[in-house]
Amino acid sequence: MKFDEGAVRADAGRAEDQNTRQRVSRSILVDGPSTAAALAERLDLTPAAVRRHLDQLVEDGAVEAREPRSSGHKGRGRPAKVFALTERGREGFDQQYDDLAAEALRFLAESAGEEGLRAFARKRADFIREGFARLSTTQPELSPAQVLAQVFTEAGYVATVRGLPVQGGPVVGEQLCQQHCPVSHVAHEFPQLCEAETAAISEVLGTHVQRLATIAHGDGVCTTCIPSTSNTGSNTERKQVTV
Repeated sequence: MKFDEGAVRADAGRAEDQNTRQRVSRSILVDGPSTAAALAERLDLTPAAVRRHLDQLVEDGAVEAREPRSSGHKGRGRPAKVFALTERGREGFDQQYDDLAAEALRFLAESAGEEGLRAFARKRADFIREGFARLSTTQPELSPAQVLAQVFTEAGYVATVRGLPVQGGPVVGEQLCQQHCPVSHVAHEFPQLCEAETAAISEVLGTHVQRLATIAHGDGVCTTCIPSTSNTGSNTERKQVTV
């Protein structure tokens, strides 16, 4: 049998391209919607290489280009587009049981009604209460928002914390950002899951919080606004923190 060196090289090149596209997708998952330039810097790739892989991911339906949210852009020309994972792009990240979970919740809603569904959602959100109590004790150096980010990350949400500055002023709070949601497909049909999580966050912090965006409703990231309190003052000055 004749050895086809060219075919072997081609197979190796395709495998390398696939691995790089997986790195690009995971970077968007972890850091949220990103420009090609930001991805190139994070992954130590050339901008041309990143654009080539993004083009293929867009063609595959795993990534979509979006206009950036207004951020006071004052440079020449239009601001660069950001690339976000689509619902299809998220399917490869631990969501293989979505159909079964949705079917189970439909049965629960039919058999136990709205109150039964909400009771389940509240019970599920216990991971927030229990994790917050545990980590607040073992890692007292973290701000409450940073504790929550670690709790959610341990549960598969890939969470980070960013400060919330007022334009021209000091940081007035923190923003809990969940770049991935392991229940987003199910929560799209059953928003009670998101509502119970938000209620649990408010409960452990002892203050009102507001969900600004959710992956379940088509946003690129789940964001929760946490106002500054006396307990978080010194830590909210920090730059983005990944835990």
